[in-house]
Amino acid sequence: MIVKSAVRCAFGLVALALSFTAGVAPVSAQDYPQRAVTLVVPFAAGGTTDSIGRLYAHYMGAVLGQSVIIDNRPGAGSTVGATAVARSAPDGYTLLLGAISTHAIALAIYDKVSYDPDKDFIPIAHVASVPNVLVVSPKRVKATTVQQFVEDAKKSGTALNMASSGAGTSIHLSGEMFKVGAKVDMVHVPYRGAGPALNDMIAGNVDLMFDNLPSCLPHIQAGLLRPLAVTSSKRLDSLPNVPTVDETVIPGFEAGSWFVVFAPANTPADVVNRLKAATAKVIENPEFRARTIALGATPQLMTGEELERFLHQERKKWAEVVRISGAKAQ
Repeated sequence: MIVKSAVRCAFGLVALALSFTAGVAPVSAQDYPQRAVTLVVPFAAGGTTDSIGRLYAHYMGAVLGQSVIIDNRPGAGSTVGATAVARSAPDGYTLLLGAISTHAIALAIYDKVSYDPDKDFIPIAHVASVPNVLVVSPKRVKATTVQQFVEDAKKSGTALNMASSGAGTSIHLSGEMFKVGAKVDMVHVPYRGAGPALNDMIAGNVDLMFDNLPSCLPHIQAGLLRPLAVTSSKRLDSLPNVPTVDETVIPGFEAGSWFVVFAPANTPADVVNRLKAATAKVIENPEFRARTIALGATPQLMTGEELERFLHQERKKWAEVVRISGAKAQ
């Protein structure tokens, strides 16, 4: 009787354990998502990453049948938001709109980050890319061409104040590349996102900024900022009269940014595949593409091994830029 009771007890414990496990098992693609999904944007509202994130969230929510909520988590060159997602539950309900800063530059410019880009994340899809624009404050800078700007900077003997959306961003590193290539003296002034930096630019508190095109284009069109050059290899359709840095003062100069959706490591494979398929539908949507292009960005889907190769190449490229420029986190 004792043996039979022990056996019954053991089977009971196993059944209980199995029922508990079933109760907390990761959600599958068949019933995902059952509630709102949070997309962490690692910059303040008002910048390009935020704009792209909100556009993506709107169309992604329609595909998933649930709201996709933006959670702005700025700080430490975007690593605060990335860390938050790396530590979140791997259930598909918290995603990161990563950028060149979170998964390339920050790894080289900071002595230590609180996440491993390979071990702590699963790349879902590349969503879009953008060029940068060298803009100056009309209230502080008289130059109307990039050549004149460089000449005046060298003659002044005074360091220029260069705003950025944070240390370790493409905006920061574009400026560092320019500083080295053009041999001008500039002091980096980091902000907690492009929005606050642009506000100070417009107010005339800082001299220049290499901003992502989508966030600065409205201010250029309004005459609040003066564009001197673009960082792409070719001139932009939206700014046809603005030359490239490459064709003016630094041959071979090219820089920009990109945006990739990431899930925390250990997110179930079927949920990851659901997110990939949903993102593909978003990027294929003609309306999403048109609105992304109107922002000044280029929609581009990239997944799987192609995306992983791209991320590793970008990490290598920007590590070399940090080494050559001597850029530091502030």
